[in-house]
Amino acid sequence: ASRMAAIFFLLVVSSRGAHGGRIAIYWGQNGNEGTLADTCATGNYAFVNLAFLCSFGSGQAPQLNLAGHCDAYSGACANLTADIARCQSMGVKVLLSIGGGAGGYSLASKQDASHLARYLWESFLGGRPSAPGGRRPLGDAVLDGVDFDIEGGGGDPRYYGALAAYLKAYSGKGAAGKEVLLSAAPQCPFPDQWVGKALDTGLFDYVWVQFYNNPPCQYAAGSGGGAANLLDAWRQWTSGVEARYIFLGLPASPGAAGSGFIPVGSLESQVLPALKASSKYGGVMLWSRYYDDQDGYSSAIKNAV
Repeated sequence: ASRMAAIFFLLVVSSRGAHGGRIAIYWGQNGNEGTLADTCATGNYAFVNLAFLCSFGSGQAPQLNLAGHCDAYSGACANLTADIARCQSMGVKVLLSIGGGAGGYSLASKQDASHLARYLWESFLGGRPSAPGGRRPLGDAVLDGVDFDIEGGGGDPRYYGALAAYLKAYSGKGAAGKEVLLSAAPQCPFPDQWVGKALDTGLFDYVWVQFYNNPPCQYAAGSGGGAANLLDAWRQWTSGVEARYIFLGLPASPGAAGSGFIPVGSLESQVLPALKASSKYGGVMLWSRYYDDQDGYSSAIKNAV
């Protein structure tokens, strides 16, 4: 019986170890990164985060900024409808990322969170604009969910938990009847000061932790420890956050962030095998499509992820 138990244990461990991951990418902040359709056509990505809805809350009109791709004010971003549909037809989940490293945003109350959730539902998800003449910035495309890339702002971080609850409540509604997926991109110091409380709700499907620009919890090339700090932080995240999947967030090239880039060989030999021991391992998130396009990082790591 003990031999059978040992075989079963090996089977469980090996199947866990073989738990395949997927790649998430951010697109939208560089007009030279190619089209959204081209991004999905690579076949490398399972998730694309459209970056960013950079202003919202506290009485501000929400503002979509897709940099050099299109001008949301003039309605030009509605041209992305076909690209989004094309991505989704290939099985790629397309989410709207709110926040980012620049822009002005904050949530001042639960009512603020409720208003933003309704705006997101009516403008990007399965709802229809309730205001007369209301426009959907991306046309008729129905996105798959919302990504919380909250890196500052004012207000109270607790209200992002309320926003998550309001958004999840829209799941199954509207003509498409789709689930509203939620993801978040916290910094790797645990818990994250901006979305840590929101993650406590257990409502998030995917959490792509930014293991870069944070020396205490990122990979350190050339040091004896190498991946030690990253793996310690990873254990905190996978044990401390109730989410469907946790992703390793990385810069797609050395130029994509101030620090934290992991060379392909080190990622494949030192980092990924350890992360895959967790049943919550979801894959790798990359910032961003522009940088990935420069050096082909996702193509190089795809089979290892």
